Amino acid sequence: MADYRDVNRANWDERVPAHVASPSYHVEQFLADPSYLSEVVRFDRPRLGDVSGLRGVHLQCHIGTDTVSLARLGARMTGLDFSRPAVDQARSMAERLGLAMDFHVADVYDAVGVLGAAAYDFVYTGIGALCWLPDIQRWAQVVAGLLKPGGRLFIREGHPMLWAIDEEVPGTDLVVNYPYFERAEPTAEGLLALVVEALIREHEDGVLLKGLPDAVERGVVHGTRQIDAVDAGAETRMNPGDAQRCRHRAPPFSD
Repeated sequence: MADYRDVNRANWDERVPAHVASPSYHVEQFLADPSYLSEVVRFDRPRLGDVSGLRGVHLQCHIGTDTVSLARLGARMTGLDFSRPAVDQARSMAERLGLAMDFHVADVYDAVGVLGAAAYDFVYTGIGALCWLPDIQRWAQVVAGLLKPGGRLFIREGHPMLWAIDEEVPGTDLVVNYPYFERAEPTAEGLLALVVEALIREHEDGVLLKGLPDAVERGVVHGTRQIDAVDAGAETRMNPGDAQRCRHRAPPFSD
């Protein structure tokens, strides 16, 4: 298998035009309605609290819809993603909306060197971000390095058990066929055809799967200033088939 990071980056590069055109990302609505917020940020808003005037960084920001939404709530936002086409789209949208935001192309593990240490009031990651990371403790060190003293990390993720269950097993029983804990190397699941309002070229996807409780206990605690709350029962909205798609795009790891 080719280097999974290159495969993963190529995968995300190619998703950009499909996601821009997809009604799920509502790009045209952002342009038409100055008050529009992404569904992700609207869902997160009650727990986010007031971010007005705060300096925030959105790691793995993709095409920037959530980043723009946070800026519309008054935060001074920076976005970072390893996909250049995604960052180009995010910059273009922010410019068209007249928002003063900066976006950077970089691997998330290089964020402190690219953006500066102790520079942000909060770090934000939307749903479906941690599942791509090969080393959660290293990621937590990056988060801690980005935050000012007293800064906070806002994170919401789907429970990784969703990705461990094999949806294709017939019958009504739930069957765990996929890894739950962190592994040193990605699990290859072969060629996956992704169709999101367009036919996207097949890629051999490296899969990594991250347990959210494991992330909090082993990763986030390491080096971060404070954990205000862990709400393991919070509702997470996911669409039919998301488990299959997330499993193909994510990280599995050893206990």
